[in-house]
Amino acid sequence: MGRHEQREQVFKLLFRVEFNTPEDMPEQIKLFMEDNEEITYRKDVDYISERVAMIQEKIPELDKLLDDNTEGWDTARMGKVELTILRLAAYEIIYDDEIPGSVAINEAVEIAKKYGQETSGGFVNAILGKIIKLAK
Repeated sequence: MGRHEQREQVFKLLFRVEFNTPEDMPEQIKLFMEDNEEITYRKDVDYISERVAMIQEKIPELDKLLDDNTEGWDTARMGKVELTILRLAAYEIIYDDEIPGSVAINEAVEIAKKYGQETSGGFVNAILGKIIKLAK
């Protein structure tokens, strides 16, 4: 499984954070992995699970960062798809030195176009454009 596919699986699993308590997430991860025919290798299971746990741990910081860089929006008002994508990409921009910021933004926009509304790609791009300037 390539990075793009892994990132998309992380997005799908991270989306569950909005609908489950932190205590329920280990069970959600287990169910997600068991029911997912796209994830066939142990290394992918490990990468996706670890990535979701790392992002979940940083959600308070990521949400503050998102709130501070949006005008007229805050994380409580954002669509859950867009919020999940923004958390994933902001994590990659701020905390992952292996992923260039431009790649994180491009991937986020592609996921937003696939899973979000018609305007999601532009919304995600605008917010991440502000965040990447802070990371430099």
